[in-house]
Order: sequence, then structure tokens, then C-alpha cells
Amino acid sequence: MFTAVLMSHRPANAQKELYQARLFIHEADTMPYRILIPDGFDGQKKYPLIVFLHGSGERGNDNQAQLVHGASLFSRPDVREKYPALVIFPQCATDDYWANMVDSLDADSSRQFAFYPDREAGKGMHMVMLLITQLASEKWVDQSRIYIGGLSMGGMGTFELLYRMPDTFAAAFPMCGGGNPETTQHFAKKVPLWIFHGQDDPVVKSEYSIAMAKAIKANGGTVKLSLYPGVGHDVWTPAFQEAELLPWLFSHHR
Repeated sequence: MFTAVLMSHRPANAQKELYQARLFIHEADTMPYRILIPDGFDGQKKYPLIVFLHGSGERGNDNQAQLVHGASLFSRPDVREKYPALVIFPQCATDDYWANMVDSLDADSSRQFAFYPDREAGKGMHMVMLLITQLASEKWVDQSRIYIGGLSMGGMGTFELLYRMPDTFAAAFPMCGGGNPETTQHFAKKVPLWIFHGQDDPVVKSEYSIAMAKAIKANGGTVKLSLYPGVGHDVWTPAFQEAELLPWLFSHHR
């Protein structure tokens, strides 16, 4: 049984007050999430759904930290007017990850990531998949316009979600993430992507996004790769300033 529970606490930032705090409950598990509902919401209409996965620094259970990056873009008045959509920010638990991956240090102390998406989904990934499935079944969600994006750990989760749910999403925008290039054969021809990465990222090297983009192209997919010279891990800053990001995103239908 799926349950969505309204929570009382909200972020102090007035702009983020627009995101309603809820809990997604499935059996013994609970995942906090925030939802932005379009102005003048009409339950007889159908709206696009955007799911955004935060990075490792925003994990927890306060149902606030996940709004640090990206929430202000989708809640801008001009964006809400031009692109009315439901926007979901789920929150991953502190001891969990969106993707099945192993993080290690190389001989030169640089971080290395190994991805295992074929393994059983972790609790956070499992709960997000259930939440998306539930929301997609609502009469007011346009199933042909469900979009997924995320940054860092969330970018990795985005790639894994595309592998696990290749027939769900109309477009995806992973930022400073990575994944297993072999999985792209499952979604390359089904989901167009715009991938973002800082060329000087010391946390997640840009080679991970480059490898995914190459694999998507090799498997016949459509992908844009934006690499920013001189930008480190916080590639979301220039990415969210891309004037074409939202027009590109909302132009896609499944």
C-alpha cells in the first residue's frame, strides 16, 4: 500500500515554501519528498512530472536539504507560468545511495567509482521507483512527459533509473554523475539526454560522463554533452543557467 503524508515543517526560504512536504510510505519504509504543484492546479488536466535526485551532501530525513540545488529554478514565477509541471524532490537516507556503486581511492588519491546497476536496488532507489510508479498512475500526470535529472550522487541515480525504468522517461539531465556504460543499450534509443559535467571536477571526474555519452551514441541514442572548462564539481550552477535547458526538456514526449 502506498501512502503520502503531509508534513508540517518547511524550509525557511520563502521561495521553497512552494514545495509541499510529504512522506512516501511503503510497508515498513518511509521516504521524505517535496512536491511543487502548478499554480491553478486542475485535477482534470494532465501535467508533466519532473523528478530530481539530490547529491550525497543533501541526504537525511529533514525533508529540506534536498531543495538546496535546483528547487529555485523550477519555482521561479516565469518558469511556473510557462512550464506548469509537478516537480518532485525525494530525499535519500544518510546511510544510503541512489545508485548501486562502490566508491574508492586510487593510488593517486583520486576517487574511483564502480557501478553495479544489475544488483538488487537499494532502499532509496526502490522507494523512488515506487513513488514514480504511483505518481505516474495518477490521472493528472502526463505519462508521456515524465523527466528525470539529478546531480552528483543523483546524476548516478539518474543513469541507473534509466536502466531500471527505460520505458518511463521522456528525457533526462544528469549532472556530474556517471554510470555503467554497458547499461546504455537499454535506454539509449528511448530517452534523449543532456549530460553536464565540469572539466575540472575533482570529486567525480568528467571521464565518467564522457564515457556514458560515448556509449549512448554508440548504441544509437541522442545525447548532448556540456563540459565546462574551469568548473569543478558544482556544475549545476552553470547548468541551471542554461537558457535552453527547460525548453529542451519540455519539448520531449515519450
